[in-house]
Amino acid sequence: MNTVHQQMKREVYREPWRMLACLLLAQLLVAFIGRSVGPLGVLIGEDLELTKSQIGMLPAALFLGQGLASIPVGFVVDQTGSKKLLLVISLCVGGSFILMTFSHQFGFVLLLVAIGGLGYGAMHPVTNRGIIHWFQKTQRGFAMGIKQTGITTGSALAGLVLLPLASVYGWRHVVAIACLVLIIGGVVTFTLYHDSVRETNSQGKSRFVYSMKHMLTNKPLMIVSISAMGLSGSQLCLVTYIVIYCYEYLHISLFLSGVLLVISEICGSIGRIVWGLISDRLFKGKRVIVLMIISGIAGVASLTLAFLPSFTTFLMMIPITMVFGFAISGFNALWMNVASEVVDVRFSGLSSGFSITLGSLGVITLPPLFGFIVDSFGSFTAGWLMIVGVMIVVFLLLLLLILELKKKAAY
Repeated sequence: MNTVHQQMKREVYREPWRMLACLLLAQLLVAFIGRSVGPLGVLIGEDLELTKSQIGMLPAALFLGQGLASIPVGFVVDQTGSKKLLLVISLCVGGSFILMTFSHQFGFVLLLVAIGGLGYGAMHPVTNRGIIHWFQKTQRGFAMGIKQTGITTGSALAGLVLLPLASVYGWRHVVAIACLVLIIGGVVTFTLYHDSVRETNSQGKSRFVYSMKHMLTNKPLMIVSISAMGLSGSQLCLVTYIVIYCYEYLHISLFLSGVLLVISEICGSIGRIVWGLISDRLFKGKRVIVLMIISGIAGVASLTLAFLPSFTTFLMMIPITMVFGFAISGFNALWMNVASEVVDVRFSGLSSGFSITLGSLGVITLPPLFGFIVDSFGSFTAGWLMIVGVMIVVFLLLLLLILELKKKAAY
């Protein structure tokens, strides 16, 4: 009898981690396709004869879709759970990007990227909801960090796999095949994943207007979401322009420039786990302090890039890229945890969707603005200095958030 009881306890312990593996796979494959517009931007730009500002519009279109989808999907997932949406999202992203490979019109490409962004953005509240309901608070920082590595790992794989293949076989063929892999992966995760019993809403559907009012009047949620605008936008500036910066300004080969992007994304993946562990263990769940540290490190790294000489070598770029990626691409899990934990657990899906929508304003505006500044000044220095300024503002906002949470006896 004791043996059976012990086996049942082991199964109960293991099940959240099995579901985490499903959520990680889904997040990784969607990011592998969606975030490919960053590393592939230089090739798409050459194919469609785009300016740097127009190249910056590609990730902006992706995150415009993310912003439009996050709130309604966050509300829906609070009512229905995550399982069915995992398949729908994979079909949305994969289908739209396959269609994009047939287009030669920049406007239509942007539209299809935005449609793919609907699925890309939907994946965040869907998987975040799964983490919140499968794991206890003392495990969420670590679990969310692992799940969020799917984003940076997917982006890194896009640079490591898709970019070199696309430079040989063309970005259209490579992206189309990758989309088929995504759709197959969506079927696999739909088959293996199941929702937590706690995700059942026994009190019926919450009214959407009431739920949104709850979000809008939550001052800590608003502050962390506005801070995320700067962090997310700066992250996408790094992902979108680091290859172009290294290739055009530092005269590093396209392949090695792509390798630097991969390095930054791998370090971002590590950062999401490490920062989560630091917030769980060292700061006892006080995640905002860790976000302040991240913004400071990212600001220093961007300041370094602003004044690098043009003869900087690939080897010299490696540690700079590692630190920058570890910070600016490693914050997301903490953001998602804070956004979900400052509200009642019933609203965890909607709160993450709401916060992602506001955060998406940064990724919609900052990459094109970065490109416009570079085009206007004819130099990347002004663009990197812009990010330094953004990090200063984010640091001050997070300081305000700590003061606000202290008022509510959260700290």
